[in-house]
Amino acid sequence: MIFIPTALNGAYIIDIDLHSDQRGFFARSFCRKEFEEHGLNAEVVQMNTGYSYKKGTLRGMHFQKSPHAENKLVRCVRGAIYDVIVDLRAASPTHKQWFGVHLTQENRRMLYVPADFAHGYITLEDETEVIYQTTEFFSKDHATGVRFNDPAFDIRWPIEAAVVSAQDRSWKDYLG
Repeated sequence: MIFIPTALNGAYIIDIDLHSDQRGFFARSFCRKEFEEHGLNAEVVQMNTGYSYKKGTLRGMHFQKSPHAENKLVRCVRGAIYDVIVDLRAASPTHKQWFGVHLTQENRRMLYVPADFAHGYITLEDETEVIYQTTEFFSKDHATGVRFNDPAFDIRWPIEAAVVSAQDRSWKDYLG
């Protein structure tokens, strides 16, 4: 695996290292040892799938509060997304900054999202499926979010959102 640091400390784009032959390819998409060598939390406890019917479906920006803050490893296995993270760590030099990356079934890229980052994505194709591994179990009492269009972050989405849940539209302005 190839770990590419982003502009936000602790967040990585991860490319898989393909080994190809006449049959196709084989690649490792997760290795506890390699994650730990990069100082990343490799304690996977849950794997989730999100499927969106329509291009322009926006999901996010979600995170879990302590003590259930979670790291995520996100990959698009069908279709394409623009994946966005926002650093919500108050003491971080990149506090309130965001980073976005295209994750597609073709590029097979993954995004490692540190704890205390908000995470969301917009689908760029119909029938898009995303999987992500987490380091904490889902906790409804600790699940929260920030609004995808909050002026505190000024996220520049590549397309206009066509489908957004009522919950994702209703998060309060970020004051942190």
